[in-house]
Amino acid sequence: MKKFLFAISFIFLLLGCAGTKSTYGGLENEAFLDIVGTQRNYVGGVTVILDDKTSFNAKVNDPSSNTPRGKTYAIEAGQRTVVVQYNGNELYRKQIFVSGQETRRIALP
Repeated sequence: MKKFLFAISFIFLLLGCAGTKSTYGGLENEAFLDIVGTQRNYVGGVTVILDDKTSFNAKVNDPSSNTPRGKTYAIEAGQRTVVVQYNGNELYRKQIFVSGQETRRIALP
């Protein structure tokens, strides 16, 4: 019986010394845009152009909130040129720098 208890104790001792294995997943290399303005002025949303290459349609969120509650749009972190247009008219143009996981709020007139 003593040999059996010793064997069980030895097995648990070996299992306990297996060490801790952990993985590390860093933050995604993406930032977010929050487009805010008076929604009734931008029916159907606006067009956002990034670095004169990529464009997409974006919904305009309500500006009364301090935290993004509406739709946000993921973009690559770093230095970006952002242009916002509505019905072919340029409303916003600016070169911005966004860090990973940062949300940049763009307020439309």
